[in-house]
Amino acid sequence: MTQRLTQWSKQPPPQGNKRPPARWTYIRSQLKRNLALYVIIFPAFLYFVVWHYWPMYGVQIAFKDFMPALGIGGSPWAGFEHFERFFNAYYFWNILRNTLGISVYGLLVSIPAPIILALMFNELRSKRFRTVVQTISYAPHFISVVVAVGILFFFISPTNGVIGSVIAWFGGTSRDFLADPGSFWHLFVWSGLWQSIGWSSLLYTAAMSGIPPEQYEAAYMDGAGKLSRMWHVTLPGIMPTIVILSILSIGGIMNVGFEKVLLMQTDMNLQTSEVISTYMYKSGILNAQYSFSAAVGLFNNVINFILLISFNAIAKRAGQTSLW
Repeated sequence: MTQRLTQWSKQPPPQGNKRPPARWTYIRSQLKRNLALYVIIFPAFLYFVVWHYWPMYGVQIAFKDFMPALGIGGSPWAGFEHFERFFNAYYFWNILRNTLGISVYGLLVSIPAPIILALMFNELRSKRFRTVVQTISYAPHFISVVVAVGILFFFISPTNGVIGSVIAWFGGTSRDFLADPGSFWHLFVWSGLWQSIGWSSLLYTAAMSGIPPEQYEAAYMDGAGKLSRMWHVTLPGIMPTIVILSILSIGGIMNVGFEKVLLMQTDMNLQTSEVISTYMYKSGILNAQYSFSAAVGLFNNVINFILLISFNAIAKRAGQTSLW
């Protein structure tokens, strides 16, 4: 009798009574429970698939001698020929220097400036005055790049610009700043700061609102002044936000604003204004060198990816907040 029961217990259950795995049951229940959320997310998911992931199929033309008549699949392979051509070109180091120089200069200015502005907003006691100043500071964010460059031209034009008129009024000689290669980086970075500082400061202001008021009260009871409370309470409270935004900024260090550079670029300042993005545009769109332009763009994206991974790992090892 015992032997029969043992044999019966070892027999596999009938196929008709087979239950689905618990994992699939859990996934199905979550889909039913959060169906409305998935429906909301689906358009954004579809957008990224169509416009960001599907075009990755065309990255292979960087390793091919692409011919539109043959298509991507029919074009012959070229290996690393286009990369070698770009690395061995006489203008490679100049373009790389301009790209990294403008980006690093911009990071050194654009990372601390919004933090300082947000700290100033946080110390204002008049809500009405703070609202007015914040509105004025982030209004340029909604101006298009074309309009922003037009405003810049209005100020620095050598003929009827505001700065040139002021210089002439004091007896000096007006100067064409866009024709001076040494002025391009400064004009690009500081005009970009004017356009983005207010909007960026809102992120830090929102992070400051999440700091518990009890920490400020405890610091005040300990005799800490405004600067001490700012240094020991406010800055540590928004440090995760600072780290995350800094990592994201460093991850796009090679992506200098293409539209703005192209609008400000002239033959006179080409020595310091030619960056990888504008060189890709000229090679791919104007000269129809599609494979070469794709190789340059792939090199640019790989450098960004390496920097993003590296600085995220450094922030994680340092004990700060990281992206993952």
